[in-house]
Amino acid sequence: AARRAGRKVPKKRAVRATSNVFAMFDQTQIQEFKEAFNMIDQNHDGFVDKEDLHDMLASLGKDPTDQYLENMINESPGPINFTMFLTLFGEKLNGTDPEDVIRNAFALFDEDGKGRIHEEQLRELLMTMGDRMTEDEVNDMFHGAPIDSSGNFDYIAFTRILKHGTKDEN
Repeated sequence: AARRAGRKVPKKRAVRATSNVFAMFDQTQIQEFKEAFNMIDQNHDGFVDKEDLHDMLASLGKDPTDQYLENMINESPGPINFTMFLTLFGEKLNGTDPEDVIRNAFALFDEDGKGRIHEEQLRELLMTMGDRMTEDEVNDMFHGAPIDSSGNFDYIAFTRILKHGTKDEN
């Protein structure tokens, strides 16, 4: 019909999904990611490379293997500038299970239903069941985790921190 009227029909363009990673985070989160990126970018060239990762991890007392660093760098399809850094974090954060799924997984081991599991019991479960974690991985998970003076791990608070960060982060 458009041809008969003598008008040219515009070609339809392929619809692209939005790739604006900056829309995934609020300004405060973007600023925090920028600070983290700048701390990791040890040589301040605007890109995170294997040497930057090594130096950053070494400053935290870790001694990563070359293979470990290669694996981290290879998670990116290209050079890791700030936009790629945000994209990688966005994919990781959006790739986690919903909050209620994580909470319910912990609740399976909460015998009294109070939102807490004794740290030693959870430590044992994490290292002996399912996708077994190493002792170092469990120690990393418990670092800064909400554990009360009786040694109880508050999985409800932990899940909230995992999905939303802590309220007092500045």
